[in-house]
Amino acid sequence: MSDLLKLIIFLGATGGFVFLSWESLRNPRSHGFYRFFAFEAITVSVLLNIDYWFYEPFSLCQIISWFLLIVSVFLVIHGALLLRLVGKPKTHRNDDPALIGIEKTSELVIVGAYRYIRHPLYSSGLIAVWGVFFKHPSWVGLCLAVVTTLFWTIAAKIEETENIRFFGAAYQSYMKKTTMFVPFLF
Repeated sequence: MSDLLKLIIFLGATGGFVFLSWESLRNPRSHGFYRFFAFEAITVSVLLNIDYWFYEPFSLCQIISWFLLIVSVFLVIHGALLLRLVGKPKTHRNDDPALIGIEKTSELVIVGAYRYIRHPLYSSGLIAVWGVFFKHPSWVGLCLAVVTTLFWTIAAKIEETENIRFFGAAYQSYMKKTTMFVPFLF
């Protein structure tokens, strides 16, 4: 893929992320602020490795990559559906103007993947960036994956503070029973 096309894709994706994150970008204390930069880093990672997407398809790195990417897709779909169906988002919820769509849950979701991890959607992003990294491991790719992991972790920590503010003791109790991203580990 040409560098010009990669630049056009990056600028288009950035425009979309800015549109979705506009309120968050004006508030560095919002989880969405760091989520924006995680999405940007994932986009750069994909564009960095796009030319190697199907290179040596049966190599160990490619097998690891595809496994991680498939798990990532499953988690984001599963987590988003649970937020929508069980979390019962309310459009009139206005405790935080930076919240978008399914983030405006009115019920605490503690079933499915949420039974084990508090942030399946962020976990999906983490798994995705590492899956992209394994497409063609490099020092730049490693740095991007580490930085993305940092952004997702900061976003999750801030979101937990926001969730405690909204859900109170129920969320604090939930935190004691679950991990952030990887069941039983992290």
